Amino acid sequence: MDYFQLLKRIDLPPQVERTMEQRFPQAQRLRERALAMTCGQTASQAYRALAECLGEDDMGMLSCQLLAAAESAERWGQMGIPEEIFLDTMKCFSRFLRETRVRLGRDCFDRGWWTWRQLSMRLFRLGTLEYELLPQCGLVSVHIPSDADLSPESVDISLETAREFFRKFYPAYAGADFVCESWLLSPELTPFLPEGSRILAFQQRFSLHETDSEPMDCLEWLFRVPGNTPLECLPETTSLQREVKKHLLSGGKIGTAVGVLKETIRLSDSIGR
Repeated sequence: MDYFQLLKRIDLPPQVERTMEQRFPQAQRLRERALAMTCGQTASQAYRALAECLGEDDMGMLSCQLLAAAESAERWGQMGIPEEIFLDTMKCFSRFLRETRVRLGRDCFDRGWWTWRQLSMRLFRLGTLEYELLPQCGLVSVHIPSDADLSPESVDISLETAREFFRKFYPAYAGADFVCESWLLSPELTPFLPEGSRILAFQQRFSLHETDSEPMDCLEWLFRVPGNTPLECLPETTSLQREVKKHLLSGGKIGTAVGVLKETIRLSDSIGR
């Protein structure tokens, strides 16, 4: 896929698209380093080497990763993976840019340390959720994008799509356990979730294996603010924000939890849908 075509097809913010067009010559000069991020065996090391080369130039990193994404499209097609899945996966770049603009008030690409996973065909967007292959343990990690629709129907479709995707393209993971680590699974969050809550329904899909009360992930993902924001300054736009803010100000924690997906039943059929 052509670099400039990719910029449009993943819906980059217009001002960032213009910047990326200007940065194309720089990305071309670093092409070999960028393409090393598309190989599973070298992706993480290649990212670190490129980050050292670019220093604080976050837009330079973005242009290199987008060049790598565009050139990797052919490999996805050769495997038979639908182009829609490729584009949905690579739209992570646009989503991360939107998130940082909300959080920081400016265009910034601060997720280069993460997106080598998409470039190296380790992480895929399949419907409303993302799925990452964990070769070191043979598991599949479920990630919840900020724009995910957590309605039981959408989650069911995504999970079923993922199982079929892995059966077809990565059979070694066809029967793998799906695990999820997220603030959304934290039992500390559960008291603030009303009956019928989509988050509550999502929690109930998992058997919890670990909890950690210390991480403050909820600041970024629930409140959409930098992690060093004083608690008293947290927004109170939604009822969940108000309840969690009150909880944090009183010394409470939210933290994170790790769960393993229960797949003996379709949970959306069992929660009073």
